Amino acid sequence: MELPQKSPLIEFNYTLRSRYGETDKMGNVYHARYLEYFEVARVEMIRSYGLSYQKMEEEGIMLPVIHAELEYKSPVFYDEEIVIKVMVFDTPSVRLQTWYKVSAKKRDQLCVLGKVDLCFMDEKSRRPCRAPAYFLERFKEEVLE
Repeated sequence: MELPQKSPLIEFNYTLRSRYGETDKMGNVYHARYLEYFEVARVEMIRSYGLSYQKMEEEGIMLPVIHAELEYKSPVFYDEEIVIKVMVFDTPSVRLQTWYKVSAKKRDQLCVLGKVDLCFMDEKSRRPCRAPAYFLERFKEEVLE
């Protein structure tokens, strides 16, 4: 997996520590947990910009995952602090495409690359729709800062 060959419009770092219940018998973070880590980092990124998944859902806008991709480079171990970098390279419209780098903080080692595509969807019709205007305005403000 290769990241786009341009600078991201937005970058956001989120730090967490792997927990025992997230690891497999070998002491490595179980592979499916990275999608959960991506979601936590993505939600916190959106929250940091004064936006809210909850507000969108209350207004009838859902944001389901339509594609996910991961490439494992090195394991993350139990009780290891990691940094999840969320990157957005393109302005959202109907789709929000997010990219991820998970790195072991102390080892300064890249562990996982990822990509998750989400689609803004009208809750009633279950059809794709454009991102809410306030979401796009805040996104553009953040890019210009």
